[in-house]
Amino acid sequence: MVGLTLRNLGKSYAALKIIENLNLDIRDGEFLVLVGPSGCGKSTLLRMIAGIEEITDGTLSIGGRIVNDLPASKRELSMVFQSYALYPHMSVRKNLAFGLQNQKMDKQEIDRRVNDAARILQLEKLLERKPRQLSGGQKQRVAIGRAIVREPKLFLFDEPLSNLDAELRVQMRVELAALYERLKTTMIYVTHDQVEAMTLASRIVVMRAGKIEQVGTPEELYTRPANLFVAGFIGSPRINVIAAQTNPRSGMMKLADFPDFPLPHLPKTDASMTVCIRPEAVRLGEGDITAEGKVTLVEYLGSEALIYVTLASGQAILLHGSVHNRPRQGESVVIGLNVADMHFFDAKGERIEPAAPTAKQTQAVFS
Repeated sequence: MVGLTLRNLGKSYAALKIIENLNLDIRDGEFLVLVGPSGCGKSTLLRMIAGIEEITDGTLSIGGRIVNDLPASKRELSMVFQSYALYPHMSVRKNLAFGLQNQKMDKQEIDRRVNDAARILQLEKLLERKPRQLSGGQKQRVAIGRAIVREPKLFLFDEPLSNLDAELRVQMRVELAALYERLKTTMIYVTHDQVEAMTLASRIVVMRAGKIEQVGTPEELYTRPANLFVAGFIGSPRINVIAAQTNPRSGMMKLADFPDFPLPHLPKTDASMTVCIRPEAVRLGEGDITAEGKVTLVEYLGSEALIYVTLASGQAILLHGSVHNRPRQGESVVIGLNVADMHFFDAKGERIEPAAPTAKQTQAVFS
């Protein structure tokens, strides 16, 4: 296992900056996921770590050793790409062994590594098949197996599940999580799918436009997003975003369609702010503040229902509802928000952490 240190890392093509002044410490043995929208630089960063892309600025250290000029073959890592890239004329066994044979490794050692990888990935019964005889999930397991047989100190994954259908993606997520638990090797995983990030990661790095927006555990990013971008990107379904106005003189805050309510205990306030609230925190018919709206869509998902409500101003609010007692499309409903469930962001979109009120203050807010 090995840790990585990235200091002031940059990548540019002439005047075009892809990654700029990026700093990150990747811990020994963790499953780190790089997530962000297309074009944010996450795959470029992974290729810089792999040695496929040249580093323009800064330093990259693996295991305490600066490797900027070290070729990919010397970095003791393995990379799994979005494309399976299997040799179609070779069996699974030969696909797994091919890279080791090129290194002139002893045949017994090759057989041991291939058999170990096949056991870990449940490929034993497929070793003599050709790629055309495999499903998409099986092909991806073979691609991962080629990385495992090298016994690297670091695994890199570049959107390895994006070519699979929804059911196989779920299955492969489970298998990747189990693989990490068995190997406990440092893994860096790139995806644009925040559900993959939330279910696989020890920590998540959220990127945008070549920069890091926030680093933290899935729980930290979900419950305490650092800014509006992270709040909107992490979480499925998406968080509700509501414009807010404050009046420090009166000590009140205003959300469109809702009655004014006392300003929460915030260390700072701007005249214009943003309030976010997760769909599961929105209530039907109750809350510290309530507003009336019309149900525009109900998505029945079996175990739950997603209810879309449009308020008088046109503001759309999404909430979780009961599958047994859900409103009908076109029906008027009252929705409620609790101040304790709100996330507050300043005029620049940065998080404002509420101060904990005293018991007396809490009692006075909505009395």
